[in-house]
Amino acid sequence: MADEVVLLDTYVSVFGMRVRFALAEKGIQYEYKEQDLLNKTPLLLQMNPIHKKIPVLIHNGKPICETLIIVQYIDEVWTDKSPLMPSDPYERAHARFWADYIDKKLYDIGRKIWTTKKEDQEAVNKEFIECLKLLEGELGDKPYFGGGSFGFVDMTLIPYYCWFPTYEKFGNFSIEAECPKIVAWAKRCMQKESVSKSLVDPDKVYDFVVMLRQAWDIA
Repeated sequence: MADEVVLLDTYVSVFGMRVRFALAEKGIQYEYKEQDLLNKTPLLLQMNPIHKKIPVLIHNGKPICETLIIVQYIDEVWTDKSPLMPSDPYERAHARFWADYIDKKLYDIGRKIWTTKKEDQEAVNKEFIECLKLLEGELGDKPYFGGGSFGFVDMTLIPYYCWFPTYEKFGNFSIEAECPKIVAWAKRCMQKESVSKSLVDPDKVYDFVVMLRQAWDIA
């Protein structure tokens, strides 16, 4: 019996893009169900009653929640191609550390860029750039965070690349001018077909943010 795989997601989600990439890398066929974050479906609330958030992977009727947990689940269940995690225990722990850092820092700071008051904009921009510079330090002169090949940390960070233009427009700064290594790394990642096909058009991200700002009455 074939696996039944369903993904509850929304197209602009940095978290959902990671799952889409992992599924693409493994060659897994799945049903995609777009979710409206302003009007959550009964299916989403049923499958993720604790956090009520996307993405949710439903595998043979069983839900798996939280992005990095989903990605590791995919890697552990479908082991026949394209390992997503390092095989070495230390390297795995190291990758999890940086993925956790990205999750705990970058999303919230990025969100502040397009929701903050004008008088706080410069401080928020600075915090965001400092975070990226720290990641540049971890990247060093390696082509990818894991070394010679695209890996778990790269997959965790790369979805933010399609949000960069939105951050730049609302923050009025240039990420490439401040963090050229990160942008060069991102362009390298985009040469990978499973990455470029999993990331959303940056213009759609901008339109989505404009819609949210209007819905939330942010001037």
